[in-house]
Amino acid sequence: MLTEVFYRRLFIGISILVPAIVTVLFYVNPSQQVDLGFDLKLFPKFHALLNSMATVFLISGFVAIKNKNIKVHRSFMWAAFAVSTIFLVSYVTYHSISAPTKFGGEGTIKYIYLFLLLTHIVMAAVILPFILFTFYRALTGDYTKHRKIAKITLPLWLYVTITGVIVYFMIAPYY
Repeated sequence: MLTEVFYRRLFIGISILVPAIVTVLFYVNPSQQVDLGFDLKLFPKFHALLNSMATVFLISGFVAIKNKNIKVHRSFMWAAFAVSTIFLVSYVTYHSISAPTKFGGEGTIKYIYLFLLLTHIVMAAVILPFILFTFYRALTGDYTKHRKIAKITLPLWLYVTITGVIVYFMIAPYY
């Protein structure tokens, strides 16, 4: 039987590995776009859609648990986890086959964009272990610890999903 120590180490490993991979992708860009037979600019739109869906699922899950509907809460949280996982895989794939897009705005809007982007990136890295441990606590039936960590996880996760969409709309004209 796998122990809590195993899962703790696994989640910490994943939480270090994922941001490391994403960081490497920003420094090791392909010399040319990969041809997948469709416009790669669909990826950012898809990512914004996934982040929007995750936001809706997270809020719906929160409302469900406040109404003490555990089964509906669980379904929405699994849906948020699933679309966020699909987002992560798609995001890493996109950035491994496509050159980065530069934000073209100037002045105050550029600083707003950079602030949102930076905080989004930092929170996206920070939130991963929180999500994994929150799910672990729920799956193991440790609801006291689950509720405690979920109070931190939910607002951070929402920040990441919402700012992901905002960042997309701010940079979309430059794709």
